[in-house]
Order: sequence, then C-alpha cells, then structure tokens
Amino acid sequence: MEDLIIIYFASFFIYFLFLGLVVLWFIDGKIKKEQVVHALFACLFAWIIAALIKHFFPTLRPFVVNGGETGVILRPTDGAFPSEHTTLAFALAITVFMHDRKIGWFFLIGALTVGIARVLANVHYPIDIIGGAFLGTLVAVIVEKLHFLDLINKLSPRNRK
Repeated sequence: MEDLIIIYFASFFIYFLFLGLVVLWFIDGKIKKEQVVHALFACLFAWIIAALIKHFFPTLRPFVVNGGETGVILRPTDGAFPSEHTTLAFALAITVFMHDRKIGWFFLIGALTVGIARVLANVHYPIDIIGGAFLGTLVAVIVEKLHFLDLINKLSPRNRK
C-alpha cells in the first residue's frame, strides 16, 4: 500500500495541482484569467530552464547510483537536478499563493508533497527537490512581476494604434 501511495504522489499528484488551478478558475472565481496565465507561463518557463539545466549539467539519479527500484510509473532517463516535477509544482503553487494565500497554502503543501514523494520514489535526492523548489519559486516571482497578460494585451494588434 505504501508503494502505491508513493507512486501516486510521485507520478500523478502534480496533475491534480494543475486540475486544481482549472477548478479554481471556473468554480471558485478567486483565480482570474491573469493569474492562470501567470501560473502557466511560470510553469512553462520553469520547465524549460529545468530541462536546459538537466541537459547541460546531467547528474545521476539515486536509482542509478544505488541500483534500487523506482517508485514511479515511467522510469526517468534524464538527469536528476533539478526535479522538474518539483519545479513545476512550486511554480504553480507560488503563483497561486501570491494571488490567494489561503488557497495557496494547500498548493504549497501539495508541491512539497510532490517533492518528498520524488525522493521516496528513489528518483531524486533532496538537493534536487530544493533546487526545483527554488527554481520554481524564482520563476513564479519573476513572471508575477512582469505581468505577462498586460504585455500580451499591449502587443495585441487590436490594441495598437
């Protein structure tokens, strides 16, 4: 049973965080279009940066080093640092937190759960999770400060004179 819980949180729970964003946008009404755009941009940029770091500075994953099994559905083949799952989860959670602290705490707990599960699943070291959390947080804050929706609206052909 413990293995199934780890597999769930390490492999699938991140998708429920994204689903939570959609639910909040459509049902709760507290998360507006701009916040969803910020969250999606933050996730996209954070994922790209994490993938580039993994590509140019590959690190061995714990299961490769210790020869153990993984507790995930798909065995990863890329580098370990930083954890892309944790990077995405924190980019999403921090964006929600900056817009709605009460709901944001649930997302932050979810993001932390994803990171811990990735370590328990033997696919990341704790430093991979810390790096992913830092990267996701940093990108979320930068995206929030840049207000991409305002920029998109200004560049829109219908808004140019």
